[in-house]
Amino acid sequence: MEKVELEGRMSYKSVFQNEHFIIVDKFPNVLSVPSRLGKAETRLCLGHILQTDLGKTIYPVHRLDFEVQGLILYALSPQAQKAGNAWFEQKTIKKTYSALTKSPEKSAGDFLIGEEMKWTCRLLRGKKRAYESPHGKESETRAKLVFIDESGLSHWELSPITGRSHQLRYELYRHNEPIVGDVLYGSTVPFHSEGIALKAFKIDFTLCLNRELFLLPEIILQKSF
Repeated sequence: MEKVELEGRMSYKSVFQNEHFIIVDKFPNVLSVPSRLGKAETRLCLGHILQTDLGKTIYPVHRLDFEVQGLILYALSPQAQKAGNAWFEQKTIKKTYSALTKSPEKSAGDFLIGEEMKWTCRLLRGKKRAYESPHGKESETRAKLVFIDESGLSHWELSPITGRSHQLRYELYRHNEPIVGDVLYGSTVPFHSEGIALKAFKIDFTLCLNRELFLLPEIILQKSF
């Protein structure tokens, strides 16, 4: 099972599967899990598509924004879901994202290429976007500017320590580096593909308790931007 095409568009590519978990590369502009709109929702939902393709119940462990592409993990049993939820709660599972940004003021010049940074703030999620507030939840992100290419695009690697909604999108916006294509957070640069230039390209299970019992590799890695 390499990919699925529904109503004329592809929604995912299969990356890894065993009896406990499935990991797929989610395409942009596809929901990870059903939205609050229920039956009124018209957007494709990857969770529903996978259940149909596999012919069995799948159990969400985490999610990616509708506009974001990349690796996403689903459990295939309640026991696996419980373990996966615990890994995220204990912060032993590590996700790494690739992002492309381009600031009108070229603020990437303020960052050293290869420097490891830790960004913190307190985030609240509004109806459409996240914003800072003293009443928000603590947000922590590790960030590194990898390089700036010939077209002036800055290539970033980002690892969320916490899992706040729109965390990575807001942090890059806050540092005057809006993600390419992310109009919601101030980008004026179009992305060449659907969605925005943010991709989950690595999941590290190395520190996850009982990883071996669930037959998971230490790392799942895809190509970054």
